[in-house]
Amino acid sequence: MCYLRVLLAGVVLGALLFSAPSCNGQSVSKLETPAFSSIPELKNGYELLYEQKFPEARAVFVEWAEKNPTEPFGQVSIAASYLFEEFYLQRVLTSDYFLDDKRFLGGITGTPNPDRIKSFEAAAAKARALATLRLKQNKRDPEGLYAMTLAAGMQSDADSMLLKKHYDALKHLKEANANAESLLADHPDAYDVYVAPGVAYYVIGSLSGSARFILWFGGVHGDKALGMSKVEKTADNGNYLKPFAQILLALSARREKKTELAIKNLKRLTEEFPGNAVYETEYAKALGRPIPAAMSPAQ
Repeated sequence: MCYLRVLLAGVVLGALLFSAPSCNGQSVSKLETPAFSSIPELKNGYELLYEQKFPEARAVFVEWAEKNPTEPFGQVSIAASYLFEEFYLQRVLTSDYFLDDKRFLGGITGTPNPDRIKSFEAAAAKARALATLRLKQNKRDPEGLYAMTLAAGMQSDADSMLLKKHYDALKHLKEANANAESLLADHPDAYDVYVAPGVAYYVIGSLSGSARFILWFGGVHGDKALGMSKVEKTADNGNYLKPFAQILLALSARREKKTELAIKNLKRLTEEFPGNAVYETEYAKALGRPIPAAMSPAQ
């Protein structure tokens, strides 16, 4: 019962995480800072990341971070490379995970690599430190808020999905929520951020009836359709996280028997990243085609 209360509390905070307040009426200018524009080196690094070339992607991020030592987004990207690599090895971003309710709602069944987790946490801590310096000068600095939001959000994902540290996950969710609210109040066009609330709404809507009933008394309502629509914002308009949102949207669509939506996004991914075993496999599954042995991703 204690575990259930912690899990439900985490879901409640997950619904609040990254929730976008209404625009305050001020004009919103297009940002040209690293997190909000397409820096060629970073773009290349994220393309390598989505091709599952994790060491190569990480090398790009490390080099960029060394050349830009005051920019927190470099460390955010390094942290993402470790987290995405562990997600890949644990097969989190596959239909095997998404279509298994026990795993989808409860986390992985395996054990994450401790050295990879340690490296992830070190990069996330560096990102927070650099972002804190920026926020001391300007508490609404968008680059700082973005880095703090993503660092805390990724840490919460690692704590809950990989490490099963639910109390730590709650702490990081609270941290991320405060920064995300400030960011989206000024920059609702930060489309990469919308993938997070989308996943939260969708997961809440996927909980058992009894769990949703408990959450209802706390004023929290899951909404799978709303969640998918938010993820779709990033899938259609995002920057560095656009492919990440596309695979999440496709796998959520598979759960909801929305085959056309799944096929649409998986087709996008296979066209942009030809030869990627995970995307090719999921595309074949969505189409109901047999999966050649040579196409099967690493176990």
